[in-house]
Amino acid sequence: MAPLPGEGEPLPEPGWPLPTGPEDPVPGDVTALAWSPDGTWLACQLAPGGGERTRVRLISPDGTPRDGETLRELAPDAAAVTLGTWSPNGRQLGITLFTEGGGEGHACLVDVRDGSSTVLASGPAARVCAISGDGRRAVVRLGRRGARSLELIDLRSGRRTDLLPGGATVAEARFGVTGDTLYVHTDAGREHVALLAVTVHGDAEPPLVHLVAERPDADLDLVALDPAGARAALVWNVAGVSEAEVLDLRSGLVDALPDVAGDVVTGAAFTRDGRALLLAAEGPTVAPRISRVPLDDGGCATLPVTLLLGADTPAGLVAPTLVAYRGEDGLPLQGWLFRPPAALVQHGPLPTLVWLHGGPEAQERPVFQPLFQALVASGVAVFAPNVRGSGGYGRSFACADDRGRRFAAITDVRATAEHLVAAGLADADRLGVAGRSYGGYLTLVALTWYPDLFRVGVDVCGMADFDTFYAHTEPWIAEAATAKYGDPRRDRALLGGLSPLRRIDRLTAPLMVVHGRHDTNVPVIEAEQVVAALRERGAAPAYLLFDDEGHEVKDRENRARFVQEVVAWVTGHLLELGEQTA
Repeated sequence: MAPLPGEGEPLPEPGWPLPTGPEDPVPGDVTALAWSPDGTWLACQLAPGGGERTRVRLISPDGTPRDGETLRELAPDAAAVTLGTWSPNGRQLGITLFTEGGGEGHACLVDVRDGSSTVLASGPAARVCAISGDGRRAVVRLGRRGARSLELIDLRSGRRTDLLPGGATVAEARFGVTGDTLYVHTDAGREHVALLAVTVHGDAEPPLVHLVAERPDADLDLVALDPAGARAALVWNVAGVSEAEVLDLRSGLVDALPDVAGDVVTGAAFTRDGRALLLAAEGPTVAPRISRVPLDDGGCATLPVTLLLGADTPAGLVAPTLVAYRGEDGLPLQGWLFRPPAALVQHGPLPTLVWLHGGPEAQERPVFQPLFQALVASGVAVFAPNVRGSGGYGRSFACADDRGRRFAAITDVRATAEHLVAAGLADADRLGVAGRSYGGYLTLVALTWYPDLFRVGVDVCGMADFDTFYAHTEPWIAEAATAKYGDPRRDRALLGGLSPLRRIDRLTAPLMVVHGRHDTNVPVIEAEQVVAALRERGAAPAYLLFDDEGHEVKDRENRARFVQEVVAWVTGHLLELGEQTA
């Protein structure tokens, strides 16, 4: 993303003008933004209805017509369009086109002056990552989940160079100022995500690679380069908590950044003049916010840190503790435990909800979680584990649930529940399980594989059957997922054995199912099958369907209703059960 405005170039005020007309200029959720380096256009990736069929529109930031237009949609006839990156001169924009029924993405360069485009590469998850300042080279990312690669393309000769042999779980790149140096953010060939510098000498010589920054026990989460190419802001993921620093790329000296409110930094960008760094951060007791960290002439952080944007955080929120334990095969695991305030509960085991995150490559981190806070305020503890397959713990851990190894990840849920009970943290008779997306899938698996462990469940847009998931999800999502879950043709027996719908007769706990009607990532048929199967067996699952949402609940009123309904469902079973047995 292009650097944001700096001194003398203030950010637009809320309510900044947008083009007016019969059509809403920004329909649906804005899921990505990229400001052109020359300030002419703001590129917006939009998700109509919250679904996966995203669009990309160019909007005049101040409403001034550009070439007679204040609004322009790119590739309107494609099934979906996703946003890549701008060229440094602002004349070209990288986007990816997905066609109806096609599993591959087509990474393109679009000339925003005349609308002409060039396809650079096609393949799973194709994306334009970087364009050199001289316009001679581009970098495209390709590959299925867990097997990403980067390809350097000479735009004049057409020569292509593979930058990441062997694939990676993380693969991003950006050019330095000269265009002869690439900074690559990846875990290719190593256990943890690091920053590499790749020097390109010409067509006749292979690129030279050297290590810029790496830690032996932490992943590099975020990288931002300053406009002069002299410094990099690095954000490390240390057991889920962020550590931010500025690295001088010439001397190798590192300057730690002052703490900003919030345990997790979710975004970083230098201002256009390079005199400050903007950090987005949040934490369990800190609502999401953006802060400005000033930098002196030597690039070192100075005070004071200024809050630019952030909502007030309610009082009385609970900070979690990090709990370490092991899987059934001895693999070290961790999770975050949120306990109700002492004034609400007595000492000893508590009614507890195990919350399973999505991905599975995502990571449960100490971020702002209104659902967790509402549950603990009602007297229910929440334990959010990172079972194998989660990100943030190195490449081996992230790949430890691929294909047939998913059975081990499923046993991690049982190990989690048994540890909570054995440690005296959770009441064995008042234990629930819930999760979203892949976590919703894992919830259904836990309830059907281990029906005696859990007394209540909440499945939020989870997969129920891999056959129907692959048949109904977007083809480009299906194509990218095969490396993680398995191929629906070659691995049919494996996927059938991993599908909780095949064991639905074993599910006895009260279940709430939550889904968005416009979800085409995990289509709503997954929820409908579970609800129908349970009703056929005489059960009465709760079904919360949002007609105006996709794979995530975004609308403010819908989010509030989601929290209220889930808290009522969980407490209604775990707390009332405790009263009956008291």
